[in-house]
Amino acid sequence: MLNEFKEFLIKGNMVDMAVGFIFGGAFGTVIKSMVDNVIMPPIGMLMGGVDFSQLFINLSDKEYATLEALDKAGAPAIKYGQFINDTISFVILGFVLFMMIKAYNRLKREAPQEEAPTEKICGECAMSIPVDAKKCGYCGNTNV
Repeated sequence: MLNEFKEFLIKGNMVDMAVGFIFGGAFGTVIKSMVDNVIMPPIGMLMGGVDFSQLFINLSDKEYATLEALDKAGAPAIKYGQFINDTISFVILGFVLFMMIKAYNRLKREAPQEEAPTEKICGECAMSIPVDAKKCGYCGNTNV
């Protein structure tokens, strides 16, 4: 089992997975920043200056003017504005990944495929014969 694990690590599967996770985390951070700093401000402005990240439903008996004050007090709340931001981030991330996979698949299909050889060289007379031949048609060699 230890040898199998060592082989798994050496083959690069673990390294490829680690690189994927690291880039995935970084990519998620970029998408979150794009949603929070680029997409949501204009949408909030169009909706009358609403900052979605600050929308919440206070579940405690005390009133809090801002989400920061509520968080500082440790009061329970439904932070639906943050949920809206996270949902938009998820949709954007899904769309970007879909476009990347679609482009990758297109490139993979368009890549020239090597054709299997249809001929081989006879070891006796050096003539080109079909791959499936059992006997050379030129010299009669049966060891082809």
